Amino acid sequence: MPASKDPHTKMLQDLATMMVAVAGESVTMVKRSAPEQALKLKKTSEWEIYLEFLKLQFNLADRLSALYIALKDQPLFMDGLEDAVTERLKDVLAPVLGPNSDEMEVIMTIGATVAQSRQQYEPFKFLVTEESTQKNAYFKTFGENVARMINAPDNGMVASSAVLCASAAIPAMKSLLESATTGAAPQTATTAPSPPPSVLLPAGNEIKLISVMSTIQGEEIETRWGLHPRFRQDLKAEQLQELNRLMNRVAQIVGTRYASVATTPVWTAWHQQGGTA
Repeated sequence: MPASKDPHTKMLQDLATMMVAVAGESVTMVKRSAPEQALKLKKTSEWEIYLEFLKLQFNLADRLSALYIALKDQPLFMDGLEDAVTERLKDVLAPVLGPNSDEMEVIMTIGATVAQSRQQYEPFKFLVTEESTQKNAYFKTFGENVARMINAPDNGMVASSAVLCASAAIPAMKSLLESATTGAAPQTATTAPSPPPSVLLPAGNEIKLISVMSTIQGEEIETRWGLHPRFRQDLKAEQLQELNRLMNRVAQIVGTRYASVATTPVWTAWHQQGGTA
């Protein structure tokens, strides 16, 4: 069903604009996290990374919309979102593809992206508005997928950048959905048409600028920190250097503390109940 006939037309258009913008900006941020690999990255690989961000966002939209859209209407809503993203992507790519481009290829590409999104990310069971081990595993898998696609599987900064960009879409989507169902003004900004990835990341009501995460797998404990790509871009070189120094120290302190208590009975019981560090 075309997005223009959906009762949520305006919200679908806003969501589509946001998703395309986030995907485009995220590709740029990921490439900046691995400049050497970015120089060797082919356009086809860059396009695959772009679609990977769309895959995750389709899945996030599906999870979030279930909290705001009636169950009987949700399949129609997601079909409308697929159509809206397709139309938005046609507009964005028009200057690049030219007037004689095959629009059917874009339609088929987005259709395949939605199908792959369900296959890859639906198996993770969690409530998107709450923190949980499954949610952490979900984003960890996504970050690792992106890192492999840019040929930097061991680059933690690439995975962290990908996760930070993708997770920033949650509050923006939530704001749009809330505004449509409650009548409140959305607290998110969208961008004017422009080809990916030269678009701006929309701002939601809350965005994690810096995150520190410790994970345990078997006997191995890993602590890493991440900086929101847009925040990184705004910092001066000396500020970024000082922040790197401080956050490396923070990660060391947190990691040491986590390692000292992660195997205790109390911590183990708490962690198994869904706690995160």
